[in-house]
Amino acid sequence: MSEQTADHGSLIDALLSSSRRATLPFQQAHRGDVFGTAFWFNDLVVGESADGGEVYRQFLVTAGALTRYDLAEIRLRPELSDSAMSANGLMMTRFQEGWIPLGDSGVSALPAGVLHALARRKGWAWATDEITDGVAAKAEDLALLGDGPVPAYVLGHDVGPDRTQREQAVVVGEVVRGGDGRGFVWTVPVPRGCVGAPVFAGLRLEGLRFRLVCLGVLLPGEGDRHPVAGFDRIRAGVRALPEERPAPEAPRSRWWRKRV
Repeated sequence: MSEQTADHGSLIDALLSSSRRATLPFQQAHRGDVFGTAFWFNDLVVGESADGGEVYRQFLVTAGALTRYDLAEIRLRPELSDSAMSANGLMMTRFQEGWIPLGDSGVSALPAGVLHALARRKGWAWATDEITDGVAAKAEDLALLGDGPVPAYVLGHDVGPDRTQREQAVVVGEVVRGGDGRGFVWTVPVPRGCVGAPVFAGLRLEGLRFRLVCLGVLLPGEGDRHPVAGFDRIRAGVRALPEERPAPEAPRSRWWRKRV
């Protein structure tokens, strides 16, 4: 086995171990033609709680261009809840109104409270993985990557023949620096439905060690080339948002469970 093949296998194992339950396939309802992947992101804000401790804000993030319609369906799979789900999908009305553009990054964020409220009304609770602040790439992480090509991985959901299957897939490809020398571009084909998904890469450390990072969000592109919105810009956009206020009926404690 070549070193590159071994690296691919190790990185894919690490990716699935940490993020398998981070992604959600969504689509325009009633036989619409828009399909995408979104994922959970937990932003860590230090020193904003009453005791100066850590505060987590949770969002769903995806490519903003995929959210511009009224009625959406989020496809579910049993592993996203520890209890039985009442259906294999969630319908969301006024879908586009919930998403907040993150500056000019091309990414939009949906505060997670609405998804928790939808699940609670159906009698279950989410059990998820999230892209955390420790995995989401910082500017210094992105600077460590060369001009490319750099091996990279998309964790997205394909569109099956019946348009509802939406199986999860790891797409192996490459990214290169964009023309501005700052952002990245994905350079190989991706299955339909994977735009909006997280893009990962491995930062090589000393010896054979590596650290998995999420570079950002796969955006719509032309042909096989897709811009990748870096997490440095996504994080800045999220932290510019006002604090989400919970609905009156929501419990005060953190009431979704992260897989351990």
